[in-house]
Amino acid sequence: MQINPKISVFGGGSWATAIVKMLMENMDEVGWYMRSAYIAGHIERHGHNPEYLSQVTFDVDKLKLFNDINDAISYADYLIFAIPSAFLQKELDKIQIPLLNKYVFSAIKGIVPESGLIVGKHFNKNYNVPFENIGVITGPCHAEEVAMERLSYLTIASNSKTLAEKMGGFLKSAFIKTSITDDIVGTEYAAMLKNIYALAAGIAHGLGYGDNFQAVLMSNAIREMKRFTKKIWKAKRNINKSAYLGDLLVTGYSVFSRNRTFGNMIGKGYTVKSAMMEMKMVAEGYYATKIAYDLNVKNKEDTPIINTVYRVLYENKDPKIEFEKLTTFLD
Repeated sequence: MQINPKISVFGGGSWATAIVKMLMENMDEVGWYMRSAYIAGHIERHGHNPEYLSQVTFDVDKLKLFNDINDAISYADYLIFAIPSAFLQKELDKIQIPLLNKYVFSAIKGIVPESGLIVGKHFNKNYNVPFENIGVITGPCHAEEVAMERLSYLTIASNSKTLAEKMGGFLKSAFIKTSITDDIVGTEYAAMLKNIYALAAGIAHGLGYGDNFQAVLMSNAIREMKRFTKKIWKAKRNINKSAYLGDLLVTGYSVFSRNRTFGNMIGKGYTVKSAMMEMKMVAEGYYATKIAYDLNVKNKEDTPIINTVYRVLYENKDPKIEFEKLTTFLD
């Protein structure tokens, strides 16, 4: 079934590429903004992203490619941002037109460093987007498996049930199932936190800890996530649902997880800088760790895993010693 509302996706990475693929299952045309004119030109000529998920081919006649963020915004009714949180504000600084009448969805797994806010709150506070026009697209879902058309599940969060259901309809297909929730704040913080816990899982693996320890680590991580999110935004939520526990597990265990890979390199002795240079991809959990730690300095919740990862990444503490200490806090 073809759907007519206009949508623009913002970002040139693997998650943005996967979202464009999902949308093209249903849409007559999809807008796609990316900063790199070279990549946009390559897609226009060859029908695939040369840097991310290059196996995915697009019908270029159904793509509206933009190199100017304002043109992409003007074109669409619905805006889906999939730009890594560390670079989001740099792109938003280019906006010269109002977002007031747009529906804005975040598919970003992190917090905006410049404001310390989750993406939805950032758009509300700084760009006057009403909360009822804001939504979140979260997992558990890896872009690589979307590319392979393996069955995947998305959770769409919004204060407006109608808006969430519409976005779910745009994205669902034979290989994508969608569900909805009104827990925008909880799902955004969970998406941020699971990257930190995936980093912890990667560090543990790099240090030589086995599956038995990983199971205990993930069990403690979901309880820590519950405490953290409850302190930040008290609401009725089932932490065992896919948007929370499911997303944590796939990010903590999958070979496709950039955060687990990054953590694994740290556990094996890489410095933060050398791991970033070798990966050539953004591990959102690195930036999320500092923000979560700083938030918790104020909230004073019990978060031994976050604290451990912070000391390793930002205080240059020895991962082996820090994880030995962590084992005494886990049960």
